[in-house]
Amino acid sequence: MLYTGKGDSGTTKLFNSKKGKRINKSDFIFEVLGSFDELNSNLGYAKVLSKKSKYTLLIEKKKVSYVDILETIQQNLFCIQAELGGSDIHINKKHTLYLEKVIHEVETLLPPIKSFIIAGGGETGAYLDITRTIARKAERQLIQISHKKKQTIGVDSITFMNRLSSTLYALARFANYQKGYSEGKPDYR
Repeated sequence: MLYTGKGDSGTTKLFNSKKGKRINKSDFIFEVLGSFDELNSNLGYAKVLSKKSKYTLLIEKKKVSYVDILETIQQNLFCIQAELGGSDIHINKKHTLYLEKVIHEVETLLPPIKSFIIAGGGETGAYLDITRTIARKAERQLIQISHKKKQTIGVDSITFMNRLSSTLYALARFANYQKGYSEGKPDYR
Protein backbone atom coordinates (compact mmCIF):
# COMPACT_ATOMS: atom_id res chain seq x y z
CA MET A 1 0.00 0.00 0.00
CA LEU A 2 1.34 3.44 -0.93
CA TYR A 3 -0.15 5.16 2.12
CA THR A 4 -1.23 4.24 5.63
CA GLY A 5 -4.27 6.49 5.82
CA LYS A 6 -3.12 7.84 9.19
CA GLY A 7 -1.50 11.06 7.99
CA ASP A 8 1.88 12.08 9.33
CA SER A 9 1.42 15.69 10.49
CA GLY A 10 4.44 16.67 8.38
CA THR A 11 6.84 14.32 10.18
CA THR A 12 8.57 11.05 9.38
CA LYS A 13 11.34 8.76 10.64
CA LEU A 14 14.78 7.68 9.48
CA PHE A 15 16.39 4.24 9.89
CA ASN A 16 18.30 5.43 12.93
CA SER A 17 15.47 7.42 14.55
CA LYS A 18 15.13 6.67 18.22
CA LYS A 19 12.04 4.63 18.99
CA GLY A 20 8.98 6.75 18.31
CA LYS A 21 11.00 9.88 17.47
CA ARG A 22 9.71 11.62 14.38
CA ILE A 23 11.51 14.32 12.43
CA ASN A 24 9.92 17.29 10.72
CA LYS A 25 9.86 16.86 6.94
CA SER A 26 11.26 20.38 6.59
CA ASP A 27 14.55 19.18 8.17
CA PHE A 28 17.49 19.60 5.78
CA ILE A 29 18.11 15.82 5.69
CA PHE A 30 14.92 15.45 3.67
CA GLU A 31 16.01 18.19 1.28
CA VAL A 32 19.20 16.18 0.66
CA LEU A 33 17.29 12.91 0.31
CA GLY A 34 14.96 14.69 -2.12
CA SER A 35 17.90 15.81 -4.24
CA PHE A 36 19.16 12.23 -4.39
CA ASP A 37 15.68 11.05 -5.38
CA GLU A 38 15.57 13.76 -8.07
CA LEU A 39 19.00 12.66 -9.32
CA ASN A 40 18.01 9.01 -9.40
CA SER A 41 14.79 9.77 -11.28
CA ASN A 42 16.64 11.88 -13.83
CA LEU A 43 19.18 9.10 -14.30
CA GLY A 44 16.21 6.86 -15.06
CA TYR A 45 15.15 9.18 -17.86
CA ALA A 46 18.73 9.40 -19.14
CA LYS A 47 18.72 5.61 -19.18
CA VAL A 48 15.56 5.61 -21.33
CA LEU A 49 17.18 8.05 -23.78
CA SER A 50 20.31 5.87 -23.84
CA LYS A 51 18.28 2.81 -24.85
CA LYS A 52 17.35 4.59 -28.07
CA SER A 53 20.96 5.45 -28.91
CA LYS A 54 22.56 2.13 -27.96
CA TYR A 55 25.77 3.82 -26.74
CA THR A 56 28.45 1.53 -25.31
CA LEU A 57 31.91 1.79 -23.78
CA LEU A 58 34.63 -0.79 -23.28
CA ILE A 59 35.13 -1.17 -19.52
CA GLU A 60 37.70 -3.76 -18.40
CA LYS A 61 37.62 -5.30 -21.90
CA LYS A 62 33.83 -5.74 -21.76
CA LYS A 63 31.34 -3.85 -23.88
CA VAL A 64 29.04 -2.03 -21.45
CA SER A 65 25.97 -0.06 -22.49
CA TYR A 66 25.13 3.38 -21.15
CA VAL A 67 21.95 1.75 -19.84
CA ASP A 68 24.00 -0.65 -17.71
CA ILE A 69 26.36 2.11 -16.53
CA LEU A 70 23.44 4.33 -15.49
CA GLU A 71 21.66 1.39 -13.80
CA THR A 72 24.81 0.68 -11.78
CA ILE A 73 24.97 4.34 -10.74
CA GLN A 74 21.31 4.29 -9.72
CA GLN A 75 21.89 1.22 -7.56
CA ASN A 76 24.89 2.93 -5.95
CA LEU A 77 22.86 6.05 -5.19
CA PHE A 78 20.39 3.96 -3.22
CA CYS A 79 23.32 3.00 -0.97
CA ILE A 80 24.07 6.67 -0.29
CA GLN A 81 20.38 7.37 0.30
CA ALA A 82 20.30 4.51 2.80
CA GLU A 83 23.38 5.95 4.50
CA LEU A 84 21.70 9.36 4.67
CA GLY A 85 18.70 7.70 6.27
CA GLY A 86 20.89 6.23 9.00
CA SER A 87 21.26 2.70 7.65
CA ASP A 88 24.43 0.62 7.95
CA ILE A 89 24.57 0.39 4.14
CA HIS A 90 27.48 2.37 2.63
CA ILE A 91 29.28 3.04 -0.63
CA ASN A 92 32.87 1.82 -0.78
CA LYS A 93 35.95 2.50 -2.90
CA LYS A 94 35.05 -0.11 -5.54
CA HIS A 95 32.01 1.97 -6.52
CA THR A 96 34.17 5.03 -7.14
CA LEU A 97 36.78 2.95 -8.99
CA TYR A 98 34.06 1.86 -11.41
CA LEU A 99 33.23 5.51 -12.16
CA GLU A 100 36.92 6.24 -12.68
CA LYS A 101 37.13 3.40 -15.22
CA VAL A 102 34.21 4.90 -17.14
CA ILE A 103 35.86 8.34 -17.11
CA HIS A 104 39.21 6.88 -18.19
CA GLU A 105 37.64 5.03 -21.11
CA VAL A 106 35.95 8.20 -22.40
CA GLU A 107 39.18 10.18 -21.96
CA THR A 108 40.99 7.69 -24.20
CA LEU A 109 38.37 8.19 -26.94
CA LEU A 110 37.98 11.98 -26.94
CA PRO A 111 40.36 14.92 -27.23
CA PRO A 112 41.32 16.53 -23.92
CA ILE A 113 39.17 19.35 -22.59
CA LYS A 114 40.79 22.75 -23.08
CA SER A 115 37.94 25.04 -22.05
CA PHE A 116 34.41 25.06 -20.72
CA ILE A 117 31.93 23.44 -23.08
CA ILE A 118 28.44 24.71 -23.84
CA ALA A 119 25.87 22.04 -22.97
CA GLY A 120 23.68 20.76 -25.76
CA GLY A 121 24.30 18.55 -28.75
CA GLY A 122 22.11 15.46 -28.94
CA GLU A 123 19.19 14.56 -26.73
CA THR A 124 21.09 12.04 -24.59
CA GLY A 125 24.17 14.23 -24.18
CA ALA A 126 22.11 17.28 -23.25
CA TYR A 127 20.10 15.31 -20.71
CA LEU A 128 23.21 13.82 -19.16
CA ASP A 129 24.45 17.40 -18.70
CA ILE A 130 21.24 18.26 -16.85
CA THR A 131 21.70 15.17 -14.70
CA ARG A 132 25.31 16.20 -13.99
CA THR A 133 24.12 19.51 -12.52
CA ILE A 134 21.67 17.69 -10.25
CA ALA A 135 24.52 15.43 -9.13
CA ARG A 136 26.61 18.49 -8.25
CA LYS A 137 23.73 19.91 -6.20
CA ALA A 138 23.31 16.60 -4.35
CA GLU A 139 27.08 16.50 -3.74
CA ARG A 140 27.08 20.02 -2.24
CA GLN A 141 24.16 19.14 0.01
CA LEU A 142 25.81 15.88 1.08
CA ILE A 143 28.93 17.81 2.10
CA GLN A 144 26.82 20.41 3.86
CA ILE A 145 24.96 17.82 5.93
CA SER A 146 28.24 16.10 6.71
CA HIS A 147 29.73 19.38 7.98
CA LYS A 148 26.65 20.09 10.07
CA LYS A 149 27.20 16.67 11.71
CA LYS A 150 23.48 15.99 11.25
CA GLN A 151 24.25 12.57 9.82
CA THR A 152 27.46 10.58 9.61
CA ILE A 153 28.50 10.48 5.97
CA GLY A 154 31.46 8.38 4.90
CA VAL A 155 34.27 9.88 2.85
CA ASP A 156 33.62 7.22 0.19
CA SER A 157 30.14 8.65 -0.42
CA ILE A 158 31.49 12.16 -0.85
CA THR A 159 34.24 10.94 -3.20
CA PHE A 160 31.70 8.91 -5.18
CA MET A 161 29.49 11.95 -5.68
CA ASN A 162 32.44 14.01 -6.90
CA ARG A 163 33.35 11.33 -9.45
CA LEU A 164 29.72 10.89 -10.44
CA SER A 165 29.38 14.38 -11.85
CA SER A 166 32.66 13.89 -13.75
CA THR A 167 31.34 10.57 -15.08
CA LEU A 168 28.09 12.15 -16.27
CA TYR A 169 30.08 14.93 -17.94
CA ALA A 170 32.25 12.35 -19.72
CA LEU A 171 29.21 10.33 -20.81
CA ALA A 172 27.51 13.49 -22.14
CA ARG A 173 30.61 14.44 -24.13
CA PHE A 174 30.92 10.97 -25.61
CA ALA A 175 27.21 10.75 -26.47
CA ASN A 176 27.49 14.05 -28.35
CA TYR A 177 30.69 12.92 -30.06
CA GLN A 178 29.03 9.71 -31.23
CA LYS A 179 26.16 11.74 -32.71
CA GLY A 180 28.66 13.97 -34.55
CA TYR A 181 28.16 17.15 -32.54
CA SER A 182 31.20 19.37 -32.08
CA GLU A 183 31.80 20.91 -28.68
CA GLY A 184 30.92 24.58 -28.51
CA LYS A 185 33.02 26.83 -26.35
CA PRO A 186 31.81 30.00 -24.60
CA ASP A 187 32.95 33.22 -26.26
CA TYR A 188 32.29 35.36 -23.17
CA ARG A 189 30.74 38.19 -25.14
